[in-house]
Amino acid sequence: MQKMECPCGYVYDPAEGDPEHNIPPGTPFSDLPEDWVCPRCGAEKEYFYPAD
Repeated sequence: MQKMECPCGYVYDPAEGDPEHNIPPGTPFSDLPEDWVCPRCGAEKEYFYPAD
């Protein structure tokens, strides 16, 4: 699964999920809720891009 990076440098890793926001490991970025935002800076999903 593709990791996605925020302009602030936070990387969403589907293998880890986002425990702070009750997103379980194994959740693809595309399956995150529409109102999910970067836990570091609050950016919306549309600003994320594929991480290298």
